[in-house]
Amino acid sequence: MEQKRPGRQTVALGQPPALTGWASVAGKKEGEGPLAAQFQYVGADDSFGEKSWEKAESAMQRLAFSYALDKAGVTASELDYVLSGDLLNQCIGSSFAMRGQEVPFYGLYGACSTMAESLSLGAMLLSGGFGRRAVAMSSSHFCSAERQYRTPLEYGSQRTPTAQWTVTGAGAVVLEAEGTGPRVTHVTTGKIVDKGVKDPANMGAAMAPAAYDTIRTHLAETGRKPSFYDLIVTGDLGELGRDILLDFFHRDGVELKNLSDCGLLVYDRERQDVHCGGSGCGCSAVVLTSLLLPGLEQGRWKHILFCGTGALLSPTSTQQGESIPGICHAAALEGTARGGERG
Repeated sequence: MEQKRPGRQTVALGQPPALTGWASVAGKKEGEGPLAAQFQYVGADDSFGEKSWEKAESAMQRLAFSYALDKAGVTASELDYVLSGDLLNQCIGSSFAMRGQEVPFYGLYGACSTMAESLSLGAMLLSGGFGRRAVAMSSSHFCSAERQYRTPLEYGSQRTPTAQWTVTGAGAVVLEAEGTGPRVTHVTTGKIVDKGVKDPANMGAAMAPAAYDTIRTHLAETGRKPSFYDLIVTGDLGELGRDILLDFFHRDGVELKNLSDCGLLVYDRERQDVHCGGSGCGCSAVVLTSLLLPGLEQGRWKHILFCGTGALLSPTSTQQGESIPGICHAAALEGTARGGERG
């Protein structure tokens, strides 16, 4: 199986795995947004029938996992790997969700870049011949994230204009070494980029430099121009982070007219008070599985560069006055025409 490395950070997959099943599970607020009709499941409330927000997050992952397997027509026993992560301490949302599944499991943490990270690693594992089927998955929950990173909801603290709203949602994708569906053709692994931003309520500014570094690296190492892609989609920079990223490329003489952001796609910011947009591991996960992959499958788009962005902070690092490192992982996705022919 031929594997190519056109650059230090980029891998061109010799055997691009197919994405054969996917599902998105969303909370009540997300179900009131523009993607409502495309989610597989929308909770009537954000508890998902559980007694804590953390247990609710695991419940979302189990639902997304089950729906994705059903779409792909496979069972958990046929999986070689599950790669999943979330924002909770020690990734308990993911590990508790997979209790009893008896599937080889990797728990991942890339903050809000985790969906792109799990998708990238799963694709490389299968393309390298180390398995036939895997699931990439991620989630976040507004209430559990607020309690961990900021203040409990009962505190009623005021949010700053640069703040983003953590998406309550989970997304899961089934990858198969042999199958029909959109494919992961390239992976560009990000580097830690830290420009000294210390405000945990301004994650867009902290992540934008990492997105710039990874996208620029991907284009240079693949020899592709931005126009090769129908869409370049960042994970959740929000309005401010997106504008910063556009300005970085503008200074290079490059206009990213095809740039979009999951944090700006998941909510209707005119009707929903989310300030700069959405964030959280579940943000890019639900946009990928409700909008981007169906669009590739249906022929709406042919090439998408999916760029998960993450702010690698913790409550401890914030309290100690540390700056916020950023990360961005990119996966190049190629659509398939109907009938199994590659587009």
